[in-house]
Amino acid sequence: MTGDELQARTDAVRALEAEFGELINHMRRVLMENATRVSPGMLPGAYKIFTTIVRRERVSQSALADLLVVDKGQLSRSVRDLEELGLIQREPDPEDRRASILSPTPLGLERLEAARAPQENTLVHTLAAWPIDDIRNLTQLLHALTAGVTPAPADSVTAPPRSGC
Repeated sequence: MTGDELQARTDAVRALEAEFGELINHMRRVLMENATRVSPGMLPGAYKIFTTIVRRERVSQSALADLLVVDKGQLSRSVRDLEELGLIQREPDPEDRRASILSPTPLGLERLEAARAPQENTLVHTLAAWPIDDIRNLTQLLHALTAGVTPAPADSVTAPPRSGC
């Protein structure tokens, strides 16, 4: 790689980092707004725990701690708060009675759906004019970046199964 190519790559990566920064700031705002709509005063961290439980449908508290890489004490407090709000339920793990399985309640699912409604069509609307292949390619590239792998060639694009917050 020549010096000019290296500089061009460095500039492109820096521009990408800047765009990721903007995207992360936007997502933080969305998460804060959604958390407040689910329950006034809910912190974004508790909202992330809640949406992860919803996405997984049923998850042990220890698996949730590993998945989110959070302090188990903090997680326990958030789970207790979510349970007291009636958003999740806890039941004994049939394989280990000392452990709990967490799952969303009907009220929790209803509140989450209502919280997401204002932004639900934003991404669909924003991408309405994009070619479907571009959307699939972006999805594949983001998946590869997240996984730390080299993406497959663009002509073999198939979107990986993922679900959002």
